[in-house]
Amino acid sequence: MFAQQLPWLLFSLFSGVFVDRVDRRAVVGAVGAARALVMAVLAVLVWRDLASIPVIYAAVFLLGTGATLSDNAGQALVPSVVATGDLARANAWISGVRMVCNQFGGPPMGGWLFAVAAAVPFGVDAVCFVASSALVLSLAGRKAAPAAGPRSPDGSTARASVRQEIGDGLRWLWNRSALRMLAVAMGLMNISYGGAFAAYVLYARERLGFSEVGYGFLLAATAVGGVVGTVSVARLDARFGAATLLRAGMVVETLTHLVLAVTRSPWVAGLTLVLFGAHATIWGVVSVTLRQRVTPEGMLGRINSVYLLFSMGGFAIGSLLGGLVGHAFGIVAPFWAAFAAMTVMTAAAWRVMVPAALSPRATEPARSPA
Repeated sequence: MFAQQLPWLLFSLFSGVFVDRVDRRAVVGAVGAARALVMAVLAVLVWRDLASIPVIYAAVFLLGTGATLSDNAGQALVPSVVATGDLARANAWISGVRMVCNQFGGPPMGGWLFAVAAAVPFGVDAVCFVASSALVLSLAGRKAAPAAGPRSPDGSTARASVRQEIGDGLRWLWNRSALRMLAVAMGLMNISYGGAFAAYVLYARERLGFSEVGYGFLLAATAVGGVVGTVSVARLDARFGAATLLRAGMVVETLTHLVLAVTRSPWVAGLTLVLFGAHATIWGVVSVTLRQRVTPEGMLGRINSVYLLFSMGGFAIGSLLGGLVGHAFGIVAPFWAAFAAMTVMTAAAWRVMVPAALSPRATEPARSPA
């Protein structure tokens, strides 16, 4: 887990600058081809019984490095092919498809393919990366505008340094209280989440008694909730507003850790994960849509990179901490730690996450008092 998420801590901000400088479709397509090669090599090594733990760490690190580019560019692509009024619906369906394929279809299929032969799921994954790369490269839409650089004395546009462009993105986000608050909250939530689920496969086997295929179906429960969130998020947002949905999401996530800490029932765990999946989709759609609507197109890569640094970097830190806690205190201890952390965070964020803080006015730059 940590090896796969570590690249977000190392490269996320640099990837954001790169995504703002080049054609984002080309980025997603090229990274898909590179990840296909990594998976193909891993499939061969597994087939030849040459895949050691260091080899697997290296493979997932490379996949995670590619994700810092493709995930960022993928989010930045959406506003260039979707009208502003359709962003929420588009993000909801993208999130729903990801949930269905990654967690509903993928894990049971992966468990079945692994039972056929250990190398097969890695080979299938390589083919899927090639197909996804071809689909994105065929996508119609305008090329994202490059980030504006400072003017040189002769009036031409000079390219700013990487450090300067990163600083511009950080300052832009920091001066918008709503976006800053969501980034920090996401980071803290993912530290807790990553810690709790770092050894999830061991929890499912030792605590709930699942087999490999059963573990895949347990993951699919989250995807079922994701589908529910996909089809309901637009109506819920219109009726209750972003602040209420985000508050409710923090409560759901807090209670998820509590239930998984105390239950031994696969059915209770599965139903809890359905609710958690709905929350995760709703939270993600609300926050991503707000970000896409207010961020200039030429800065989307850098602003996304800060969010992804907080969210995926938080997950990486949490995964490492969760593994250490689980090893020292038992497989359930990370869920108790996550429950305690989320209880404190929810109480602290409750007063801040109000409609006024998430209004369009809150996305304007903070001003110094006269």
